[in-house]
Amino acid sequence: MAEPFDGKSILIVDDDRDILTALEIAFKETGATVSIASDGNTAVTMALENNPDLMILDAMLPQRSGFLVLEKLKAKKTRGSKPYIIMITGNTGKRHQVWAESLGVDGYLNKPFRMDRLFESASALLAKA
Repeated sequence: MAEPFDGKSILIVDDDRDILTALEIAFKETGATVSIASDGNTAVTMALENNPDLMILDAMLPQRSGFLVLEKLKAKKTRGSKPYIIMITGNTGKRHQVWAESLGVDGYLNKPFRMDRLFESASALLAKA
């Protein structure tokens, strides 16, 4: 499974420490370089400075929501270009998914999600990079 992740950089953004830690550990085991952020402002700064290959982005964050992060990055990004962004959220409504897609998100998963599903999405996106 490590092949699409080798040499790739991943920014994981979530304000839930347990989720952040679990995702960080899981993705580090793939051979990717992993960075973390726990709020939207830090996520924007890190994404603009480091231009990661992939960003896993929680929708609800302190300081700036994941949607506002997407909006800020949209000026620098088009759908299908790096950083690829997978939004993860506890919001089950389709309205949020449509909003995220209109802002250029590349993938969208509802919490709780199966880790293998996240890895499949991430792998497919990184294979394009």
